[in-house]
Amino acid sequence: MLDAVHDNGTLTQRSLSKELGIALGLTNAYLKRCVRMGLIKVRAAPPNRYVYYLTPKGFAEKSRLTARYLSRSFHFYGQARTDLGACFATCAARGWRRLALYGAGELAEIALLCAMQYPVGIVGVVDARAGEGRFMKLPRTASLAALGPVDAALITDLRRPQATYEAAREELAAERLLTPALLKISRRMSLNHHGEE
Repeated sequence: MLDAVHDNGTLTQRSLSKELGIALGLTNAYLKRCVRMGLIKVRAAPPNRYVYYLTPKGFAEKSRLTARYLSRSFHFYGQARTDLGACFATCAARGWRRLALYGAGELAEIALLCAMQYPVGIVGVVDARAGEGRFMKLPRTASLAALGPVDAALITDLRRPQATYEAAREELAAERLLTPALLKISRRMSLNHHGEE
């Protein structure tokens, strides 16, 4: 919100709501909170419109949040590179060359960059929620079978890693599923509703 107001102070609450992808009422509540905190000032501008602009405190908070975001992003990227490198090194050691990714998104993008340093090839991305199409020039499909034979698969779903791992085990043996440590996936066998493995 602070970025949006900084970039365009003549936004309406409706256009701000659309830009942020949140409900109009929530946008109004956030704006009021930012005004109470002294981060944003509001000035009436006829007819029945308002101009929003950042206060010096708002600029400072925006800078602080940006720095925090960048710090977290760098930490995440470093951890992801380390974890993915370990997974690809395992693949190389076992002679697994054809790999699939389970989950499109930021971690999958980092995995594609890391894979270039190892003798492996990513053949596609399985992501049932995203449907058929392309991801970073690779086929994206709802099912692993659509990608043809693979040696192993790497879980790269940040939103629901455990559920994605469980679904992947329906298509591929657990020993051929690689799970980056940062996803904190439990590799224990799940019990079905009868309490059986």
